[in-house]
Formats: sequence, structure tokens, C-alpha cells
Amino acid sequence: MTFQKLLIGASMAIGVSYLATVPAQAGTLTSATIGGTAASDYLVYDSNATNTFKVANTSENVQKVLSGNAASPTGNVELAASSEQAGFDFTKNTTLTGTIGGKTLTLSSLTSDDWFGVGQTTTTYGLNNLANTWFNQALSSNSITSPLLTAFGYTQQTLFNSFLTKGGFQRFSDPNISYVNQDDTSGLISIGLAGHFDAAPLLGLPSNQFFPLQASEIVKYTYGGKTDYLYSFKATKSGLLELSDGISHSGNYEVVPPAAVPEPSVMLGLLGVAGVFATQRKFKKASI
Repeated sequence: MTFQKLLIGASMAIGVSYLATVPAQAGTLTSATIGGTAASDYLVYDSNATNTFKVANTSENVQKVLSGNAASPTGNVELAASSEQAGFDFTKNTTLTGTIGGKTLTLSSLTSDDWFGVGQTTTTYGLNNLANTWFNQALSSNSITSPLLTAFGYTQQTLFNSFLTKGGFQRFSDPNISYVNQDDTSGLISIGLAGHFDAAPLLGLPSNQFFPLQASEIVKYTYGGKTDYLYSFKATKSGLLELSDGISHSGNYEVVPPAAVPEPSVMLGLLGVAGVFATQRKFKKASI
């Protein structure tokens, strides 16, 4: 029995040690391709230590610029890049599709159907749709209250109407994807969205260097049979500025879809430890 206990103790120590030392490896999006109903409407930005800048729309460049992370975002792929131009077709989308965690992930720009409802080309304040939900969250998450809006000469409704009329929803429909990574242990997927560290002017409000208003563009995703929207109201400084305008890509917004199941090797480790405990219980019963 003493020998058996020594064996069991050693097995448990090995199992626990294994779980403690399994590296948190990071997977990335592979086989990235561009598609959608407006498959040519995208731009690719590479980067150096200071700036992002446009490069050729090649598959090699698309894959290359997605290699960053939250600590060091690099270039990005802008979907629906013509969203701020006259004549933009708000009924079409541009997608980025690849493989991560053994599954297909599709990231997409948004259309009027996404914002306003299927078949709707515009909206009004107060309706139950993504446009109203996101806009209200953008204000509340940045502590933009009614008294503060009054000081700026707005109510929440008039600011919404102004944003809508000036093409604000189109402007926030063209996500700039800077990286797509997955923690192999937890299954957590992290997506970087390059945006403005201070997005106040984009919402029609004055900037305040001490209290930047933060709001990411929205990305639609499909992964593991689930489709939903991702956005954030919290940015970190990217350390980069777009070369031609000196403003864009200054903020990194990280968004996270629901986690996948744990990586198989971790599950095997957990089962191994569970098996050791089960074996120990059997030995105890046999010795009684």
C-alpha cells in the first residue's frame, strides 16, 4: 500500500505540474481571403514603428498585416473602405474569412439591414434596432449625459438625427481588422479593431484631450454557427497614425467573441488528473 501511495502521489504531481506548465500558445487567422457582395471594396494598410500606410491589395499583404496583437498592433485590413464616399452602396458588404481554432471565421462590414432592420434604408430615434442600441451605448459608456449634451446644443435625439443625416452609421460600418488571435488554452479569440483613440468628432462632438470619447467601428462575425456584432468603447493607444491623414488608427479596440471550448491537450490533462483521483478512491475502497 505504501508503494501504491507513492505511485499515486507521483502521478498526481506529474498531472498537476503538466497543467501548470502548459503554454498559453496563440493561434492566428490563416488562409485569409476577401469576399462579400462588394469584394473589391477594401484597403490594406501595412505599418512601421510610427505610421500605417496603404499597400497593394494582395492576399500576401492581407495575411501579413494581421500579425499583431493588443500590445503591438500592426497594419490592418479595412472592409467596405468606400463607406465615407458619395455613392456608397449601403446594401452590400465586404468580408474577411479565414480559419482559426479549426473553424471558419468570417468578419464583415455592416449594411443598412444590420443597422436598421431587414429592408430598412434609414431609421428614427427610439426604435429597437442596432443603430439606436449602439448609439445610446456610445454616449452612456463615455458618460455623455443629457446636461452635457445640452451644453453642446444637443439633445440625445437631435445628436442622433445629425449623426444619421451626416452618414455616421456608414462611417462606423467599415471595420479595420488589425489582428485575429486565439489563445489555444482558453479558446479565447481576440480581434483588434484599428480606430480613433478619440472618436468625439466622428459623433459630432468636440474633443477633450483629457477625456477622449472612445467608440470603435462595428464588425459582424460568424463563427461556430453563431453570428453577432462586436464593438468596444475602450481603446488603448496603438502608437501608430495613418500616414496620409495623421489621425486614423491611433486607437486599438480589442473585441472578443464568446470563448470556444478549451484546447484538447488541456482537456486530456484534466481527465488524466481526474483519473488519478478516481484510481486513488478505488485503492482506498480495496484497502478497507
